[in-house]
Amino acid sequence: MKIYTKRGDRGETDLFGGLRVGKDDLRVEAYGAVDELNSVLGMTAAASGHEDVRALVEDIQGTLFDLSAYLASPDADRREKSGIPEPRGEDVEELEARIDGLEAELSPLRRFILPGGHAAAAAFHLARSVCRRAERRVVSLDRRESLDPLALRYLNRLSDLLFVLARVENHRAGLPDTEWAGRS
Repeated sequence: MKIYTKRGDRGETDLFGGLRVGKDDLRVEAYGAVDELNSVLGMTAAASGHEDVRALVEDIQGTLFDLSAYLASPDADRREKSGIPEPRGEDVEELEARIDGLEAELSPLRRFILPGGHAAAAAFHLARSVCRRAERRVVSLDRRESLDPLALRYLNRLSDLLFVLARVENHRAGLPDTEWAGRS
């Protein structure tokens, strides 16, 4: 099977289930942004020197694949017949538990911090901002077509976890977070 089909050469793509839409459709924007996030997370895992972090990121990537499939499938009956999972509250709870556990390693925040530090921390800060963009795209789709609220909750919590992981990477590397002091 060839990687190219030529079916998208005129700016359209197929959603799961066969519906053809423009590549700039809100649904395509939403799952495309989640796909971009997943790719950036691959970069963060490669940059991290910590097996526990890499394993966590890999788990998240699997959940993001599920979320992308959910977003690419507007028909709930087809999703169910095809075994595409709906967003799960347990996934949000798992992110919250991970945040709580990782924050125990860190000193409390007193100010805003600037993205940067260790290369892995900078990668997680980038992933956090890409996650926020994905969240905005999913919000736009949700305003047009009501989605499971857990999809939005997951992305919101994931951006929090990515921020914490950036701080953890700096902490484990022995680097301080750079606090934003504002302009004087």
